[in-house]
Amino acid sequence: MRHAGGPAVCAIRPGPLRGRPRPWRGRHAPARLGLAGAGFLRREIERGEHRVIGLGHGRTLAAAVRQMPRFDARAVRFVAVLGGLTRNYAANPHDVMHTLAEKTGAQAFVMPVPFFANSEGDRAVLLSQPGVRDIFDLSNSATLTFVGMGTADAGAQLVASGMIERREIAEINAAGGVGEMMGYFFDATGRVLDTTLSARTLSVDLNRGQGQRIVVIAGGAEKVAAIRAVLNSGRLSGLITDEATARDLMAG
Repeated sequence: MRHAGGPAVCAIRPGPLRGRPRPWRGRHAPARLGLAGAGFLRREIERGEHRVIGLGHGRTLAAAVRQMPRFDARAVRFVAVLGGLTRNYAANPHDVMHTLAEKTGAQAFVMPVPFFANSEGDRAVLLSQPGVRDIFDLSNSATLTFVGMGTADAGAQLVASGMIERREIAEINAAGGVGEMMGYFFDATGRVLDTTLSARTLSVDLNRGQGQRIVVIAGGAEKVAAIRAVLNSGRLSGLITDEATARDLMAG
């Protein structure tokens, strides 16, 4: 799956033997893929190369954190890379940070702002609040950013969680949006779209410096086009996915 500008690391969760059920599809996908994500995150922590690790949203990422064992990671600080206040508590990413802190003894910092502000002016006001700018600066310093990603259609988790409205995702989809990562929307070629949400997004800078890596964990037939779009952007250092999704990506 490697190609020019593509990820340097690609971890694939094996599927079952031929003829067996395929539990990584549908509602079981986040849990099975989460196991691979848990292993990856623990290995990265134990390597001792990261002082700050940034984390995003997503059911699969949450499953990875839930499946991590308890171990000492107090030398690392975890920080959210995007705002996370949402009307739907079931999708609230603060649980991820709390679970990480509980399992590792590390400091974990949430970003106490919404994912998208109501206006560009509101975004500026939120960023001026005491402590918020400090969290943004800490997030931008992360040498590893581990995130999920989503689609850019009516079935997107951003819509289900109430973070954005159906009309907003419809506008993005009509503009060619295929995938979303860290609040940025990509077309099929990997180009980042300038959308009505762009100026209101409360997320870290997508452009990473030297030594700063972005690794995505995502899988499922419904996300193949979205994953391919983000791969085409050349911004990923790694991808963790399942065998079926990997085969679909290679076939495209």
